[in-house]
Amino acid sequence: MIKLGQRKKQLSRALFLAAFVATSLQAAKTDVTIGMQLEPPNLDPTGGAAAAIDEVVYANLFEGLTRFGSDGSVLPALAKSWTISDDGLTYAFTLHSGVTFHDGTTLDADDVIFSLDRAMAEDSTNAQKQLFANIKSVKNVFDVVIIVLNNPDGNLLFNLAWGDAVIVAPESVDLLATAPVGTGPFKFKNWVQGDQIVLEKNAEYWGEPVQLEQATFKFISEPTAAFAAMMAGDLDAFPAFPAPENLPQFEADPRFNVIVGSTEGETILSTNNLQEPLDNVLVRQAIAHAIDRSAIIDGAMYGYGTPIGTHFAPHNPAYVDLTGKSEYDPEKSKALLEEAGLADGFTTTLKLPPPAYARRGGEIIASQLRAVGINVEISNLEWAQWLEQVFKGKDFGLTIVSHTEPMDIGIYAKPDYYFQYDNADFQALIESFNVETDTEKRTQMMQEAQNIITDDYVNGYLFQLAKTGVASAKLKGLWENSPTQANDLTGVYWED
Repeated sequence: MIKLGQRKKQLSRALFLAAFVATSLQAAKTDVTIGMQLEPPNLDPTGGAAAAIDEVVYANLFEGLTRFGSDGSVLPALAKSWTISDDGLTYAFTLHSGVTFHDGTTLDADDVIFSLDRAMAEDSTNAQKQLFANIKSVKNVFDVVIIVLNNPDGNLLFNLAWGDAVIVAPESVDLLATAPVGTGPFKFKNWVQGDQIVLEKNAEYWGEPVQLEQATFKFISEPTAAFAAMMAGDLDAFPAFPAPENLPQFEADPRFNVIVGSTEGETILSTNNLQEPLDNVLVRQAIAHAIDRSAIIDGAMYGYGTPIGTHFAPHNPAYVDLTGKSEYDPEKSKALLEEAGLADGFTTTLKLPPPAYARRGGEIIASQLRAVGINVEISNLEWAQWLEQVFKGKDFGLTIVSHTEPMDIGIYAKPDYYFQYDNADFQALIESFNVETDTEKRTQMMQEAQNIITDDYVNGYLFQLAKTGVASAKLKGLWENSPTQANDLTGVYWED
């Protein structure tokens, strides 16, 4: 017969063992499930504009000569070092040795030449082809990559860190869209369309190995479903959580960390500068003064966001606060419309992609514009439709989108870009900026560029998108800020 004391000892021992096993199992967790609102249309960062591509593959699957760090700095990646000629025209990149692609083929200088030539080609589908426009030639000299420029370029190392500049191999280039082969610390495992993409640890990685064995990117478009999945433990993190109204609930729950940081996402009311009457600067100015940014940030983003008056990130040292040039003033807006010969207002379209900032913000902006006599017809589009109709087809009056590429004010120098702004002085300024290497002069040029597009009221500048993420309290190493479009898992691990 077992005595009561013995039972207590056995029970205590059993509880201790159970707790030990549970703790050990938790400490041994080496996989992670990441929530994303948007599924990428493909997995080739060198052939598509969708931010969701880089959110899966940047630094995880693919690498470039350089890369962005979590603080936005430019760091070595496949290039372990480089030298720059005195005239600033020639860059010599020495590659890390022993680097292989996921299919076992060896990375060499010829792969870099292939990748950059492919990006620069006349028929290139690279979404950021202008990044490579100043490259005259790329050569292999004793397995050192020699990049020769047409003009000195203070942006080159920065440009090469973009996801659009990653290095791929000719042997696997046809697989990039659906079964990508890169050099990164993770390799592609599978993709269940409409559901998830799974990456697994690359055991043959040339650099510092990652601590995770597997990473799953789960696509959940509905904010309510994202909240439910996090609360149920189906997700370990949602780095760009789509429902800011739920963040206080996560903050009050010790199981989670709420991660609030900055992004490169200038959220703008993009305007078709060639469509009447939006081709009139007075009309664009009237739109700018009809918009109450604070109401949009509070109503659509629950207070998360920083007002902007130009297409530039407020955390950038060269930022100029120009919000005063488009302050909320409905009466001034009405007067400008009258001056433009539109005292009775006009009607235009407002085509909105799926993100909450666009759909929620669009309703608020539509109401504000109607208050001054501008009637907007709202169309809610899926991303594929938005890319086809708005970005490619330029069939829109107004739209709302967050431009998440780093320091991308140069897009205003492209007359055929979707908002179709054509200013020769601005284009000349950007050309000069691209060849300028003096830091102080580059800052002055960036500030001048900000003023030009603000004075031309090219778009309605709303707010800088905040990075609002939610993660398990035990998951460490996620980026707080988003210096580029990425869910970089190279430093992510589970705390014991």
